Amino acid sequence: MSARVVIKWIVRISRFGLAALFLFTAGAKLWILKKFASNVAELLISASTNYHRWQWPATIAVITAEIIAAILLIVPRTVRLGALLAALMLIGFSAFALYYVYGLHGEALECGCFGGIIASQLGVKTALRNLGLLVPVLIVFFGFRRRKMKTLKNAN
Repeated sequence: MSARVVIKWIVRISRFGLAALFLFTAGAKLWILKKFASNVAELLISASTNYHRWQWPATIAVITAEIIAAILLIVPRTVRLGALLAALMLIGFSAFALYYVYGLHGEALECGCFGGIIASQLGVKTALRNLGLLVPVLIVFFGFRRRKMKTLKNAN
């Protein structure tokens, strides 16, 4: 097996693994939608934000962004855009988790990232997990190569 083939498979596994992860987390959040929305409300309260106004828009935005990232990662023309969105979300979630713990001195809060299936509290562990997921994102972003369309030669 050549190195090119191995890299191609690593990129594929990373790409579809990330897409599956985002679809899974979005589905898990939809499964416990009210609980996840209440977790979002608690985060908004701790950040001194009007949670009555932003609870549902923020909840829907997170779930929608995860679904969009997964779709972008699946469609060959938009893979790099999907990787970029995934990176932005992972960095944003990590930054907020660290801000919540160190900036706001927040108490341990179940983040609901995996819909309660996998227990995960908002904090350093969550931030490190999300930053670790940047590795496959970078593999996809820099390793993905679209197949070039074969040009038809004129018979003239």
